[in-house]
Parts: sequence; structure tokens; C-alpha cells
Amino acid sequence: MTKTTRTRNIVLTAVTMAAAVYASPGAAMMGGGCMMGCTSTTVIDPPRGAAFADPPTLPNLSMTPGVVEVNLEAKIAPVNVNGTTANLQTYNGFFPGPTIKVKKGDILKVHFKNSLPYSGVNDMGMPRDMTNLHTHGLHVSPAGNADNVLVHFPSGETFDYEYDLSLHRGGNLNFYHPHVHGNVAEQVWAGQAGALEVADEGTALSGYETHILVLKDITLSGGAPEAHTSADFMNGKEGDTMLVNGQVNPVLAMRPGQVQRWKIVNASNARFYKLSLGSHSLRVVGTDGGLLDKPYAQSTVLLSPGERVDVLVKASSTKGYYKLQALPYNRGAGDSANQQITLMTVNVTGSSLSQNLPAMVDPSATRLNVPANAVTRQITLSMGMGMMGGGSASINGIAFSDTEAYTIVSGRETYEVWEIYNHSMMDHPFHQHVNPAQVISISGGDSAYKSLYTTTPAWKDTVIVPAMGSVKLLVPVKDYGGTTVFHCHILEHEDMGMMGLWDIQ
Repeated sequence: MTKTTRTRNIVLTAVTMAAAVYASPGAAMMGGGCMMGCTSTTVIDPPRGAAFADPPTLPNLSMTPGVVEVNLEAKIAPVNVNGTTANLQTYNGFFPGPTIKVKKGDILKVHFKNSLPYSGVNDMGMPRDMTNLHTHGLHVSPAGNADNVLVHFPSGETFDYEYDLSLHRGGNLNFYHPHVHGNVAEQVWAGQAGALEVADEGTALSGYETHILVLKDITLSGGAPEAHTSADFMNGKEGDTMLVNGQVNPVLAMRPGQVQRWKIVNASNARFYKLSLGSHSLRVVGTDGGLLDKPYAQSTVLLSPGERVDVLVKASSTKGYYKLQALPYNRGAGDSANQQITLMTVNVTGSSLSQNLPAMVDPSATRLNVPANAVTRQITLSMGMGMMGGGSASINGIAFSDTEAYTIVSGRETYEVWEIYNHSMMDHPFHQHVNPAQVISISGGDSAYKSLYTTTPAWKDTVIVPAMGSVKLLVPVKDYGGTTVFHCHILEHEDMGMMGLWDIQ
């Protein structure tokens, strides 16, 4: 294992914000969004683009059954973004990164190379080339050379990751991205994110045409990703170009009556997507941590950064174009509060196909009861004014740094109830590594989101804690010991300090 010799010095600086923003619930947020009372809607309806394409798949270099071996390189590469060539931070030169495909029980080996150039230190005090790899959603060890986000390395170094998926549930979409505290927001914003699919086999879903949708936004400036401002760190950075698999409004063909399966990940830094497909229902069959018992029809599906959803779509018998849109959603900041965006267009065309939706998906999926001996913990997410007028973000009053962090110590093979309180005027997507959880209750926020995740046997590793609201999770602490983290998945908030350590013993 190679470790960096550079000093890691994280400083929360230059995040300025008028105190009146938090004092007045109706005040406009910096960056063009609003906290409450948004009434006008901006319609973003780009022309129909090229034919939809799934992200490329990383080739498996191993000839051994049950072993998936891939090469992954973080590097700057020219990428065509809606007709403009820009130098983005990529994996293997692709934006988004190529999909890694595995099965339950596989050993995944990733030969990782950091080819990012050294380009100074960012506002968080981190050398910009410092990086690593996080397999967001995998139930694997957080220690050694597995999903160990506490190890990172500079430009020119290599690292061999290895993940044992024998205890990971099959049938879910995850994603990979860097996780060096202080660098996460800038690196993901600049392009470092890709899908990681764990297949399900022998289910009622195997016969459907399946696609992966990576949702990502970006703003370009001078042929590169636009730099972060101090307001971006307080609000979370949203882009002016919204993409599906790196494409603006791609066109996906479906036959009348056809059923397709879409596995969707929100790989954006801060933008929420309230998805709606014109004249169609989105039937949810899987969430972050695996498959549900049956399809659940939804008119809208809300995805915060880091969340994934697995849906079936049955095409209308009426031919024509139907828009997959992100409807306005007020997360407490950002332009998305009053934007209606066409993300993709479905073209229902060709000869009819009579496909039925399954009555059941995974009959073994159940909601758990809270054990009587479950330990209860309280976690409070806070934002506000810091020293010298700068912004602050913390968990239980502690901003994460190299020298200080709020720490939970848990015993393996136990159950815990985490009560997570949001003492700010913004929604915060809460993400815990290694162990997915079930949602017991949600106070506040989107009613459809609350209904879906508090009544179905859904496994979640990322859940929205509404502004001035709360969430209660049942967290099984299973299988793996080691030190990992939990944090807000608005990546700017994580870099500012809204992260804690989880010591599993």
C-alpha cells in the first residue's frame, strides 16, 4: 500500500454568506435558488439529441471464473460536452466513467492509477491531484485495500483495490467516485464518477431490455469545469448543463407496449432530480441496496446526490415522443428549485410488443422489525456562520478534519437506530458507508418520497433528511469491522466538515 508523503492540511476558508439568509426562511439563496416561496418556473427543453447510449463497460481482464479485474485511471482528457470540447477529470478518458459490472460473490480487483496532474492546492487546503476510490453502496470491508476511504495518494502513484462481494446483496446499481476529504466536490464536479452494477440473476426482471442512466450536471468555463466559489460550498454546486450518460436530451427508442428497465444514479454534486415521464408511471423495483418485493408505481421519483433507483417503464400503446423531466424541487438552495428540465426523450415507435409487468420481483424482500435491544443514537446535521464570517458545516457540532471528528463506535452483528436531525434550511442527503439501512420514519419533505421509503422493504445507504426535519434509520451493523465514515452527500458540505467517523469493532 502506497501512502502519500505530502502534508494534509484542511482549512475551512472563504465560505461567505449573509447571516440574513438563515435568519429569514423566505430569503433568496446565493446562486439563484430559493429557500421557500419559489413560484416562477424556468423551462429548460433542449432540442432532441443523439440516440441514447449506455456508458461503456470496463473489460474484464481476468480469465478466472468469479474474478473481475479492471484497470482504472484517473486522468485529464478532452470530452465533448454538448458540442464543446472540454478538459475534464475522467476515468479512462470517459465522461461519465465506464461501468464496472460484477455479480454477487465475485472478487473485484481494480488496478488504479492516479494520472491527475499536480496543480496546486485548493481552498480546502488539499493538493488537487490527491485522490482515491470509493465504491459507493458496496457492502464490503472498509479496511485494508478494500473500500478504505482513509487511504489516498498523489499523482503518479498506483494502488490495487480488492473487494469481496460474497456478502453483498445482488441486484443493485452503485457508483464509484473519489473520496479524499477536501477534494471530493471538485473532483466529482469535474467528471470523476461512474456506475458500478451488481447483477441480479434468475429474477422476474431478466427478460427486459435494460439501460443505465448516470445523471450529472456541469458548467464549463474556458474549456474546463467552472471553478467553485465560496457560495458554491455553502449551497452545493449545480451546473447549467444537465446530462444523461454525458448526453444532452438523448433519444431512447421503445416499442409500443415494451417494458424496459432503467437503473438510474444521481452522480451530481448537489442537484436533486424529481423525475417524471410524460403519460407514464415509473414502477420502482429496486433502491440503493437491492430489489423490492414487487413494483411500486410512482408518478414522480425523487433522487438526491448519491441515491439510485431501479425502475420499470411500460411504453404507451400510442406512438410519439415522451419527455423524461426533472420537475422543480426546492432543496433549500440552487436553481433546480424553479427549473423544469427535459433530461431525455423516449421515442415510442415501431411495431407493438406485448410485454407484461411482473407481479413479484424479490419475494424474500421484507421490512425488518426494530429489535428490542437496538442502540439508539442521535446525529445532528448543522450549517451556519463560522469564524471570520466563513461558513461552517458539522455533525453534532464537530466539523470533520484530520484532527477532529464526531465518532460513532459500534459493535459488529448488532442493530442500531439512528435518529438524524437536520438543523438547517437545506435538505441534506445522508450517506453511511458499508451497511445499508431501512427507513423507519421521515419528518418533513416530499410526501411521495416519504411514503415509498417508509412502507416498502427498501434498503438505503443514502436518504434525504429534509430541511428542519428528521429521519430515523434501522442500521444493521453486519459482517465487517474497521473505520469508515458517514456524511452529507452534497459533496461541498462533506468537504466543509459535515462528516463523521464510524468505528466498527
